[in-house]
Amino acid sequence: MEIKREHQINFWYVVIAVVAVVLIQGLLFQPTHTKTIPYSEFQQLADQGMVTDLVIGPDRITGTYKAPADKAVPHFATNRVDPSLAQTLGKGNLAFSGAAAPGLLQTILGWLIPTLGFVLIWMFLIRPMAGGQGMGGMMSIGKSKAKVFVEKDIKTSFADAAGVDEAKDELKEVVSFLKDPKSYGRLGAHVPKGVLLVGPPGTGKTLLARAVAGEAGVAFFSISGSEFVEMFVGVGAARVRDLFQQARQHAPAIIFIDELDALGRARGSSVLGGGGHDEKEQTLNQLLTEMDGFDSSVGVVLLAATNRPEILDPALLRAGRFDRQVLVDRPDKKGRVDILQVHLQKIKLASGIPVEDIAALTPGFTGADLANLVNEAALLATRRNAESVTLDDFTQAIERIIAGLEKRNRLLNPHERKIVAHHEMGHALVAMALPGVDPVQKVSIIPRGIAALGYTLQRPLEDRFLMDRAELMNRMTVLLGGRAAETLIFDEVSTGAADDLGKATEIARSMVVRFGMDEALGQVAYEPEAAPLLGGPEGADWRPRRYGEQTAAAIDAAVRGLIDSAFQKAIAVLTTNRALLGQAATELLAKETFSAAELRTVAEKLTRTDMPRTMPKVGPGLAAISSIS
Repeated sequence: MEIKREHQINFWYVVIAVVAVVLIQGLLFQPTHTKTIPYSEFQQLADQGMVTDLVIGPDRITGTYKAPADKAVPHFATNRVDPSLAQTLGKGNLAFSGAAAPGLLQTILGWLIPTLGFVLIWMFLIRPMAGGQGMGGMMSIGKSKAKVFVEKDIKTSFADAAGVDEAKDELKEVVSFLKDPKSYGRLGAHVPKGVLLVGPPGTGKTLLARAVAGEAGVAFFSISGSEFVEMFVGVGAARVRDLFQQARQHAPAIIFIDELDALGRARGSSVLGGGGHDEKEQTLNQLLTEMDGFDSSVGVVLLAATNRPEILDPALLRAGRFDRQVLVDRPDKKGRVDILQVHLQKIKLASGIPVEDIAALTPGFTGADLANLVNEAALLATRRNAESVTLDDFTQAIERIIAGLEKRNRLLNPHERKIVAHHEMGHALVAMALPGVDPVQKVSIIPRGIAALGYTLQRPLEDRFLMDRAELMNRMTVLLGGRAAETLIFDEVSTGAADDLGKATEIARSMVVRFGMDEALGQVAYEPEAAPLLGGPEGADWRPRRYGEQTAAAIDAAVRGLIDSAFQKAIAVLTTNRALLGQAATELLAKETFSAAELRTVAEKLTRTDMPRTMPKVGPGLAAISSIS
């Protein structure tokens, strides 16, 4: 707004100046009581002796009538014509006159208008593009675009960053050093030059960085890694130098680079720019140089965040640059309770709702997911004109986030609805039949999201981080329960199991090539989880193949064997409970949705077979959903 107001003031100054010039021209340079006549008329008047007080200029003649016909206009003026030409024309009694020379006003405007046009183009087009600094803006293309927040602007504290207690403990050292560097280094220790915050998206890495600045009360330089990379090679490197220079001038200060992977990708990973002349690589080289010459005693700390540490250049992560990596992971149940308590203060919550129950329904949710959940629940309560937000609103919000919006206008024909009902009940009955599997919370044949025609929602009993072979097999069995129900009841299969088959195949393949759970292939990790292959297409998600064709065939056979085994187990469960499957599917067609209480009634009628020992299965991730698409 300040720049626009300045432009408006300058524009009106120019307008006022133009008006003033016009008025001066009219007052000083336009003689009054003067009549402009043709040169031929002047010649006739001169021959007759009717003029006096002649003033002859190079282009113009002025004078006074001896006996003016109109006393109000006693003066005249005419434009001169070449004398010889005038004599020739006069012999033919022709009326003629010379061309008027441009007046002072025309001359001034001829210079002023083009100049004014350039000024306006500069103010409204070039100057804003150059950063609003006149010529300095055009010359400041390499200046840092970092946003500087001083102490009064940073209101964030560690209290706002809930659910990441371990990360906060690590960063408290940085705060202590920034507040009192001399006392902190009394034993010769120095703060790490760089601290890298690593974790999935939405876990609060940027929030933690702002909290460090807020707790320490120092200047906060925030910039994204992508802002360093420009069209011209060398601009990003200049921007890095300028950023560190500004931070040293404002010390103590924090430099925060978000999305470091946009800047710090491993050199040589790009097909087009692997020779060292790529803008990203030049910028990264400059960042490495600045960190080498970074004196940690000056009170400047570099924080950076990324969710893809595996693609960063090794030189960037070595000791002496980013000395410390702080994991900002998805919160556990206690962490989710703390995060929810922060966000629940912003809404009107019904009394008697235990926050622990909401946290139990959201395993694997990040801080951003939980903030979105609270907002969605509040919106649902608002739509139904409720006075407060209830637990049922949170349950519906979770289903909406995980499974998508309800699509009641997506009408299915009776045969399709029958297939969907048996498919979803197949998932539910298999899940209820296997011991130790997460209890089924809800079954619905109401279409949701883009392609889901129905879904089965399971609620995890606890956060899990390890899964054994039997648990993975049971998970595949539940996923294949829908396809097994279709095969058993209709003696046919449909496209509805596409998503289930994809998830089951991914589990089986991971068991074989990553976890070494196939006896024939042995305890070998054939495809360890790793970064994309260096030197390959940038952004391509593919890994090197480190085995031959014979091993590849064995892997394919092992994957298929695991899936076939899980499918046969699902067939066995549903064959034993075929009558219950048909009865429950018919009831689901009428009700469209089964709640947890109704599913417990179905489970009481279930005949359980002797299955292997299992444990609750869900590790980090959202609540398990099996859907038909």
